[in-house]
Amino acid sequence: MKHLKSLLPFVLSMLVMAFLNFSCSTDSNDNPVVDNDSMDDEDDDPTVDTFDITGILELFEGTGLSYEVSGENVVFTTTTLPNHKSPYWDVTNELYEAYNGDNPSFNLNPNRISEQNIVFTIPLNPSAATNNQATGLGPIGISRNGVVFFNQYAGPNNQPLTNEINSFDQYLGHPQNAGTYHYHIEPIFLTGEFGADAFLGLLSDGFPVYGPMENGMAITNADLDDFHGHISATAEFPDGIYHYHITDTDPYLNGNGYYGTPGNVSN
Repeated sequence: MKHLKSLLPFVLSMLVMAFLNFSCSTDSNDNPVVDNDSMDDEDDDPTVDTFDITGILELFEGTGLSYEVSGENVVFTTTTLPNHKSPYWDVTNELYEAYNGDNPSFNLNPNRISEQNIVFTIPLNPSAATNNQATGLGPIGISRNGVVFFNQYAGPNNQPLTNEINSFDQYLGHPQNAGTYHYHIEPIFLTGEFGADAFLGLLSDGFPVYGPMENGMAITNADLDDFHGHISATAEFPDGIYHYHITDTDPYLNGNGYYGTPGNVSN
């Protein structure tokens, strides 16, 4: 028994050394280096990545559009009046223009553009949501000219845009029954002015929307995730950012909801 007691400190010392060797290593200067393997799960978790969209705010400019930074958010106020021609303006408006697009099935809906007061509170540092929310009917984001984005549905119960598309004007927007002019699909006034790979606006979660091209290639739905986006470098975010893309087939702008957590929208 005395021999066992005399060996106990030695055994404990060996156990401590084994533990230290397992959890740490040393660099070339014999300094301890923490084993980061245990952090791999965190590194692979997209919810730990946050981005800063402050730099693109200066790109927003339009009729009745303003914004201000408030704490960790940017607050946009928009009348959602397009800065381009449309047959949905009153005929006395200087921007009125009869339909001259390329859709032979175009059918003017009975609504006309009217001034709104829509306020978005959008996070300046968006990150992936833990629980993704579905987009609702009505405004889900704001384009760089102040016109709001709507989702891929024509109404409740996920009604497709199949017939509603025929009421889109020559710039592929139209007003709903309260006069809110909006885009569901590619806003070709903006892609025509800034390019098919250009920054087009933000969704309510703070992540940017880009056109249907990237690096000289057309983007298809197969290139994107369930939320209709991906992470890659853009002109405004050379280090990469999650962003949505407009495509020419359903769901056009957004898929199964917001990638991030949406801010508040009031109208």
